[in-house]
Amino acid sequence: MDRVAATAAHDKPRPVSVSNGSVTTPTTPGYRERLWPGPWIFVSTALIMPAFLLVFLPINQTIGIIVAVAAYAVIVALLLLSTPAIEITATELVAGRARLPLAVVGDIEGFTKEAAQLERGQRLDARAWLQIRGWVDPVVRVEVDDAADPTPYWLLSTRHPEAVIAAIEQSRAAGV
Repeated sequence: MDRVAATAAHDKPRPVSVSNGSVTTPTTPGYRERLWPGPWIFVSTALIMPAFLLVFLPINQTIGIIVAVAAYAVIVALLLLSTPAIEITATELVAGRARLPLAVVGDIEGFTKEAAQLERGQRLDARAWLQIRGWVDPVVRVEVDDAADPTPYWLLSTRHPEAVIAAIEQSRAAGV
């Protein structure tokens, strides 16, 4: 099974330093990860340029090149601007613009490889809240322990599932 253990001794959250040199406080993240696109995404989106060249080169070569490069630059900018972050603070889990208080976090499990694929596919509950990215293989499932919330769990893409699990556990233990 490709599950990630939450209690491995080497799993430690990476504290985030702020500009004044202090480490984690209740308002600064104990863990932060941006889900940047992989290099292959930028290479594959470059295939938009030949399409624009095919359309515009017969009209004007200079305009075709300018439009192709500009279209690629816009796509890259949109990819970078829409890249979500995962943060774990002393009181909440923040994924993109969504926030989940740690007080309602239940079980946490990490998955990689085939198990992650199953979590994103066959085992996926339609009511789950998702922040998944196709270029990030591992996922973490965070159960929501709130009777008033119809969402059974959050499923988050992360490159470091062990660190996310450890940071949530550490923040919950510190808040007790």
